[in-house]
Amino acid sequence: MEAIKHRALLKMQSYINGQWHASTKQFAVHNPANQQTIALVDDAGIDGTVLAIEAAKSAFKAWSSKSANERGTLLRRWYQLMLEHQDDLALILTQEQGKPLAEAKGEIAYGAAFLDWFAEEGKRCYGDIIPGPASDKRILVIKQAVGVVAAVTPWNFPNAMIARKAAAALAAGCTFVVRPAQLTPLSALAMAELAHQAGIPAGVFNVVVGEDARGMGKILTESTDVAKFTFTGSTAVGKQLIAQCAGSVKKVSMELGGNAPFIVFDDADIDAAVQGALASKYRNAGQTCVCANRFFVQRGVYKVFAEKLAAALAQLPVGNGLANDVVIGPMISEQAKNNVHELVTDSVSAGAKILSGGEAHHAGSHFYQPTIMTDVTNDMPIARNEIFGPVAPLIVFDDEAEVIQLANDTEYGLAAYFYTRDIGRVWRVGEALEFGMVGVNEGIISNAAAPFGGVKQSGSGREGSQYGLDDYTEIKYLCMGGLNA
Repeated sequence: MEAIKHRALLKMQSYINGQWHASTKQFAVHNPANQQTIALVDDAGIDGTVLAIEAAKSAFKAWSSKSANERGTLLRRWYQLMLEHQDDLALILTQEQGKPLAEAKGEIAYGAAFLDWFAEEGKRCYGDIIPGPASDKRILVIKQAVGVVAAVTPWNFPNAMIARKAAAALAAGCTFVVRPAQLTPLSALAMAELAHQAGIPAGVFNVVVGEDARGMGKILTESTDVAKFTFTGSTAVGKQLIAQCAGSVKKVSMELGGNAPFIVFDDADIDAAVQGALASKYRNAGQTCVCANRFFVQRGVYKVFAEKLAAALAQLPVGNGLANDVVIGPMISEQAKNNVHELVTDSVSAGAKILSGGEAHHAGSHFYQPTIMTDVTNDMPIARNEIFGPVAPLIVFDDEAEVIQLANDTEYGLAAYFYTRDIGRVWRVGEALEFGMVGVNEGIISNAAAPFGGVKQSGSGREGSQYGLDDYTEIKYLCMGGLNA
C-alpha cells in the first residue's frame, strides 16, 4: 500500500454516522496474488451494524426532504472525487481483490458513472395524474423514497457493486447501510472517505465491515427499521437472505448467480467473436456474474473458433495485477481455484478434452491457467455450474432451434451473448433467450444507462438506467375529492 498517494483513503474502521468506528477486534485483509497481509481492519460486527441502521434511520427524514437537485449536487461531488482519486482507488482495489490494475481503473470509472447518472436521474422521478372516476375527483400518483436501504455486496467488484446500489438509493432519497465482503473491505471504506469529503451528511451513507457475515446479514435482513434490502452474490445465499427478509415484508432486489451462454453462429465474424469471448470470459479471471459460462459454437466454425481463441488466449500474460503487462490476475482464494479445477477434472472424466490450460498456474497458489475445453456437453459439471474462473467450455451445435433450447436449459437467467450477422436471427434469438441481458455481437454489456439484472433464479429488480430508481421508491396514490365548486 506504499504507492497510495492520498493516505486518507486508507481506512481501517467502519464508517457510521459520519464517524470512523473503532473496535478492539480486528481481521486481516490479504493480497490474493501473494497472500501478504495488507491491512488489519477493525471488526464492527453485529453491534456496529445496529448502530449503522440507527444512524440511517435518524438521517432519513432530513435527507429525503432535500430536493432531488440538492441530492444530485452532492452525488456529483462524490463522482468527481472518485475520478480524481481513480489511480489510488484502483491500487487499493487491485491489492485486496487481485484484478489487473487496468481493470481496476475501469471498475472505478464504471462505479463512478452510476453516481453521475443518478445525480441527474433522481430529478426525473416523475409521478402521474390519472383521469378521475368523477368530475369532483382527481387521482395523483407520486413516488417517495422507500426508507433505510441495507446492502450486502461481493468481493469481485468491491467498488462498483456499492456505487451501483448507493447511487440509486441516495438519489431517490433513501439512506444506506452496506456490509461489503470481508475479503475486500478497503475499497468500500475508501468510498466512504470520499463520500465524507463530498459532503454527504452523517448517517446517509454507512459502511460496516466485519467477518460475521451470517450475524451481520441477519440484522440487516430482519430489522424492521430497514425498508429495502439489496444483495449481489450467489443464488444459494440470496435465497437464504430473501427468506430472512420475509418476516418484515421488506422490499428486496437480488442480483444472483449466472450461467451465461455465448453463442457463435456460422455466419458470425469469428475474429470479433474471439475478442468478445476474451472480454466476457477472462475479465477478472472469469470471476464475474455475467461471464460467459458455456460457449455454444455452430459445427461449421467450431474448429476455427477454438483454434483462434486458443491462439489469442496464449498471448494473455498471467500474474500479479500490479504488473504492467498482466491481463489475468489471481483467483480470490486457493479454495476458489480448487473448485474450478474440480469442475474441470470432473468434466474430463465425463468425456471432455483440454485444448489448453487445465491446471494450476505457476504464478502462485491462487492462480489457474486460462483454459479451453472441447467436446463438452450441456449436462457436464462445467456446463451445469457457474464456473467463476478462467475456463471456457466449448459445446458444438447444429441449428438455431437446438442452441436456443440448450442455452435456456438452466435455472439461471442473468446474461447471454451471441454473434451473428443475420438481422433476422438477431431478433429471433434475442427475443427467445430467457435472460435479463443479451449482448448481440458484444462481449461487454454493463453500463450506467442500461438496466442490469436477471430473470429466473438469477434474481429480481434492475440496477442502473431510468428503471434503477424503481426499487428504491414506493408509489403513493392520492385521491383528491370535493373539487366541484
